[in-house]
Amino acid sequence: MTDNLQAVDERTARELRGLARVLVRSGYADHAAITAALTEAVHEDAPSMDTTTLVPLLIGEAVMDLNAEAAGWPDSTDADRLDAVLAELEELGVVVVRYTSDHHEARQVLEAATGPQGLLFFTDTDVWHAVDFGMLELKLWHPDTANVAPGEPLLEDVLELLRRNELPAVFDEGRIEVTLDWQRRVTI
Repeated sequence: MTDNLQAVDERTARELRGLARVLVRSGYADHAAITAALTEAVHEDAPSMDTTTLVPLLIGEAVMDLNAEAAGWPDSTDADRLDAVLAELEELGVVVVRYTSDHHEARQVLEAATGPQGLLFFTDTDVWHAVDFGMLELKLWHPDTANVAPGEPLLEDVLELLRRNELPAVFDEGRIEVTLDWQRRVTI
């Protein structure tokens, strides 16, 4: 891949590899979405590069790195336990929106729901942050879209559920911060 990125500076090459890494490791973006995002990034950051060659190489490198790492992961990862928490919240009537582009999309899903107990969501960039830094920000709203506040039952229930599933979490500045290793098994 180095030969294919020689035409761009080291910083741009590192950024493109980093974007491919978080897109692949997120486990939420499909191949078409990853390809589109990387193609757009290459057009913006390295317009002289051939996207038809470079993008598949960036994706392939990220997938190979992930697969090599995943061979050493435990049977149950933090991402697996997070999925279990999200599924349980859905069973309890909380609308869960995963990997959305922004809060407007999450709000639309909430407004379309019948009798929701609340909304918990996280964005694509929240996941990318978790991939790189081991902390996922969750936003938790009441059915009327008001943010939860410390001490409220909805917030306390979500925090307890996370902790019971071995996911350390704290409420800080209007969001739940979950400490986790983002080890999501993916097929791309």
